Amino acid sequence: MHSLLAQGSGGGGSLFTLLVFALPLGLLFVFMRNQQKRVRTQQALQRSAEVGDEVLTTSGMFGTIVDEDEDEGTVTVEIAVGTRVKMLRAGIARRITEDDFEDEDGDAEDEEGDDEEVSHHPDDGPDENAAGPIRS
Repeated sequence: MHSLLAQGSGGGGSLFTLLVFALPLGLLFVFMRNQQKRVRTQQALQRSAEVGDEVLTTSGMFGTIVDEDEDEGTVTVEIAVGTRVKMLRAGIARRITEDDFEDEDGDAEDEEGDDEEVSHHPDDGPDENAAGPIRS
């Protein structure tokens, strides 16, 4: 009888063992699929960039594409007036659109009402916000 109980509990153990090995493999498969999707999306963005697009490069520079060479797979990006850089298309991190820029004027209007007028009298003591030596 004891041997029957030992055999019955072994079936649950094999299911658990299968789960232990299948779960990491399943997660690895999902992560690989997500990474491949990101790579395809990035490559499509790089191929679709054309003259006149504002871009952010992988090195962090903003510029405008002014010329492209399909044979070499390069683009010329103007990063400042009269300053042009020839780079591979793979160096384009993303295309900049007007949606990427927030309306800074709207933010300033919200903060205007929050300012309180603070006056310091010489007898009030030192001003904590005044520039001076750093105290520790």
